[in-house]
Amino acid sequence: MDQENLSKVYDHRDVEPRWYARWMEKGYFKADANSDKPAFTLMIPPPNVTGALHMGHGLTFAIEDMLVRWKRMAGFNTLWLPGTDHAGIATQMLVERALIAEGQDRFELGREAFLDKVWAWKHVYHARITKQLQALGASCDWDRERFTMDEGLSRAVREVFVRLYEEGLIYQADRLVNWSPGCQTVISDLEVEHEERDSSMWHMAYPVADSDERLVVATTRPETMLGDTAVAVHPDDPRYQHLIGKEIMLPLANRRVPIIADGILVDMAFGTGAVKVTPAHDFNDFETGKRHGLEIIQVLDKDAKLNDNAPEKYRGMDRFEARKAIVADLDALGLLVKIEPHKLSVGTCQRSGAVVEPQLSKQWYVHIKPLAEEAARAVRDGRTQIVPEMWAKTYFHWMDNIQDWCISRQLWWGHRIPAWHCARCGGVTVSRQDATACKHCQSADIHQDEDVLDTWFSSGLWPFSTLGWPDKTADLKAFYPTQIMETGSDILFFWVARMMMMGLHFMGEVPFKTVYLHSMVRDEHGDKMSKTKGNVIDPLVISEKYGADSLRLTLILLAGHGRDIKLGERMIETGRNFINKVWNACRFALMNLSDYHADAPKPALASFSAVDLWILSRLDQTVETVNRHLDALDLNDAAMKIYQFFWSEFCDWYIELAKPVLYGQGEARRATQWTLVKVLDTALRLLHPIIPFASEEIWARLPLGEGRPEALMIAAYPKAEGVIDPRAEAEVERLMEIIKAIRNVRGELNIPLGKALDVTLRGDEAQRAEVAAHVELIKRLARVEALEINAPRPKGAAMQLAADWEVFVPLAGLIDFNEELARLDKALQKNQKALIQVQRKLGNAGFLAKAPDEVVAEQRQREADLLADQAKLAASQARIKALRAEG
Repeated sequence: MDQENLSKVYDHRDVEPRWYARWMEKGYFKADANSDKPAFTLMIPPPNVTGALHMGHGLTFAIEDMLVRWKRMAGFNTLWLPGTDHAGIATQMLVERALIAEGQDRFELGREAFLDKVWAWKHVYHARITKQLQALGASCDWDRERFTMDEGLSRAVREVFVRLYEEGLIYQADRLVNWSPGCQTVISDLEVEHEERDSSMWHMAYPVADSDERLVVATTRPETMLGDTAVAVHPDDPRYQHLIGKEIMLPLANRRVPIIADGILVDMAFGTGAVKVTPAHDFNDFETGKRHGLEIIQVLDKDAKLNDNAPEKYRGMDRFEARKAIVADLDALGLLVKIEPHKLSVGTCQRSGAVVEPQLSKQWYVHIKPLAEEAARAVRDGRTQIVPEMWAKTYFHWMDNIQDWCISRQLWWGHRIPAWHCARCGGVTVSRQDATACKHCQSADIHQDEDVLDTWFSSGLWPFSTLGWPDKTADLKAFYPTQIMETGSDILFFWVARMMMMGLHFMGEVPFKTVYLHSMVRDEHGDKMSKTKGNVIDPLVISEKYGADSLRLTLILLAGHGRDIKLGERMIETGRNFINKVWNACRFALMNLSDYHADAPKPALASFSAVDLWILSRLDQTVETVNRHLDALDLNDAAMKIYQFFWSEFCDWYIELAKPVLYGQGEARRATQWTLVKVLDTALRLLHPIIPFASEEIWARLPLGEGRPEALMIAAYPKAEGVIDPRAEAEVERLMEIIKAIRNVRGELNIPLGKALDVTLRGDEAQRAEVAAHVELIKRLARVEALEINAPRPKGAAMQLAADWEVFVPLAGLIDFNEELARLDKALQKNQKALIQVQRKLGNAGFLAKAPDEVVAEQRQREADLLADQAKLAASQARIKALRAEG
């Protein structure tokens, strides 16, 4: 491209689609299974085909694309494999809602027709997600894109199920599960969200059979009493020892129920010390029932309505409607002792919001402990590292206390369980191919299990199923195990742990060497983003407004280990401002490189100024620091180092210090041009993994001469060259300190920029020549008219320290001391008034108790800022008074 064609304003709407199309056309994203380069593999956490990407996805893909582009430039055979997840329960719910809005439901359609509707949904949203990822700049190998229900992955899922079944690790059992009446399926513990609600504790009297005595029990769920099959007391409780072994007459149901002793279930100090036991509707009661061999009576159906095991009066009632009726009937019988207010932790379905119901059900399970033990061992012995390390403790807690995994779901969308039930003998046939006859009795009267597998079952195979397993493919050999699994900390157990278990069991190796966990993206006040709160920031809308590079840069800068990201639109504006800064600086440089000959020999060392040598030294140190941060996966620190170098050292200082040379002629100018090209080439390579579009657009115009790569994204990532120059750094940093000191005097004393200053510098005579060499730069950048070195200290002068030099600025004729003191006094009064108001608020107990935390925090910050301003104003006031007295 023509180096003079960099437009005045950076237009991301033009640049981004143009470069993405070019990269795709050239095949730069493709990995090669036969390459001699070392492999770097990263599997995309597959987004659900449920709609658009959210800001959590934006963070994920910003981080992952940064890693992938860095490794690609660093010489690795890089595979970033994309794909989407079928997301069983979430997708099915959305399609069902769409059908309901059209006046249909899935049962009217039937299973096959409904699945056709879901596949149509999938095709639309899978394509939309792919397009959105590309808009964000994701450099995925799109030829290898996968879907968790495509033909290859479906084959892998069935193979895993059959092998685990044959190994005796998959089985069916009747157990209590979390049942979602809203979704009509079992859900895992991690899909149950707990919230504290105001409820009641009902105290009910159960008549002791064949006695006038009554046993009072306390419960938060009176509607389940109809399924009680025991009342438990503590064996050591003197109040009830005489009742152990007797029975109560269950009110309303008129059943005899035993009184049992159980020291595990019962806390003598809680409630009445007597506990109703309902094994079919409470997890603790279920275990108690197993210990005592109690009958299990289920009184709630899958819709959470009272079933035929309840007395006729209550059948068909919703559980909460039945609660009211039962309490009223107990009261009428004189068996309701009292009702107390009670705070209750209620489990709700993450998807539907319905209160979850413990339900006895036959489900499929994986005996997971043997797999979990090896997965925990792999992290303990260092085969896989979790970053940040604090999450390893959570991982071990889950793995060391793991329960068998319920893998069946009562859905239609998903991998249907490859098990066929025989109507003749009741046997189960598990097969890799669709069965046509019972393997036990050869009857053809068989039907496939109606349930599908938990979404995480197929997702757990992602690192190897996507590479062609169970076949021994070239991709599997080249790219497994992967190097990094980057994902959110919220799915460490949901997904990461399952991939660890499955990868080790079926591949014999860990699926990834490092687990990199990012935090949640919240709004600027630290609240979770949600549509109901109206605080959602859409990554695609923001990218359209500010550019994908602006969003990527902002997210990376904020993505420190172990802390959630507080994101507001103004922060993304900061990212855009940086890109504009880079653009403008490069545009200026290119305007001064029109006569630069890239293939000419490098200028002689003597041609380079101290300023040139300084920026080259700072560049080399930046390269070394950035690489160190990247190797440690401190991505935000790497990004901040590049940001600071480009904005502060290169733009704010080097360009300004280099302008007089660039505007001149001769070898010094050519050396500075060479330096400009070297710095820009290196800095844009450093920036490319973070802001790929803008960096590529600018780099394409750099005069780099013969042998340049055809695109920045396939250019080599910089390595430190060992050109540190401590002497040049000391000399230029002293120069910068002197200029900053003069500027500080001007700013603190409110001296107008239009007034030129006289300055006296006093310092080490041995450094005089170095300082004197930069007199014209000091005059130009600090607006100085006359400058003396090591002259006598002038009277009535403001003084600042600049490293080991003193900077004096005579103030005669520059400011009116009395006017300045009056201005400072007025500013102090205004400051004091504002401070009193803030401190009055912070001293108000009512305000502290009622105001939101972020409002209180804002006021505390406001107080700190006002106190700091007050100190500065007072110091300036004291300084002016001293100067006035001296003058």
